[in-house]
Amino acid sequence: IEPNGEVSEFSGDITNPTAIAFDKDGQMFVTSRVDGTVYRVNPFREAVAFVRNLGIATGMAFDSAGTMYVGDRTGTIYKVNGIGEEKAWVQLEPSVSAYHLAFGPENALYVTGPTVTSFDSVYRIDQFGEVGVFYKGLGRPQGLAFDDAGNLYLAASLKGRRGIVRISPDGDAELFVAGMNLVGLVFSSSGDMVVASNDSVYSLPLGIKGSL
Repeated sequence: IEPNGEVSEFSGDITNPTAIAFDKDGQMFVTSRVDGTVYRVNPFREAVAFVRNLGIATGMAFDSAGTMYVGDRTGTIYKVNGIGEEKAWVQLEPSVSAYHLAFGPENALYVTGPTVTSFDSVYRIDQFGEVGVFYKGLGRPQGLAFDDAGNLYLAASLKGRRGIVRISPDGDAELFVAGMNLVGLVFSSSGDMVVASNDSVYSLPLGIKGSL
């Protein structure tokens, strides 16, 4: 999607592409929940398998050292090195849809994974693999992103209202943007919040600098 909203097909070689992430060199990687594979998309827009056997591979993120992390929605977060070797890193409660991953302050990994309850958690996993609950009390939390002040934004329901929820570093939550059927977000280089719903993508000029 171009900054002016023009849409074109980039690569059609991946069945049920689920998450997209870029490494520190700008290389694109895409998960497929159908075959449990992460694909690397080369400059010719060809998808080449990078790592396989990741269960129902959904969310993906890179830490500051360039290590890849992939969430298998049945309960495992995998750690993948630079040559595509994977190992199970931590176990979480299975999700009914997908895991969503983002790195936040102190290089900790934050994970959401909707379950059948309306009181789901945002998990915080430190660099040693210790799992803690950062915030609890959200309905169907999904995509997430951080700003440069350490605030977490995520698509979720809070106290029965759906939209983008902002959670401060000390755990105070508020509904920041109201909207139905929102599933994910990212911040652009110009400070726009780009929000995805089930069928549309919106750009909100909020002047927020995202954290990479």
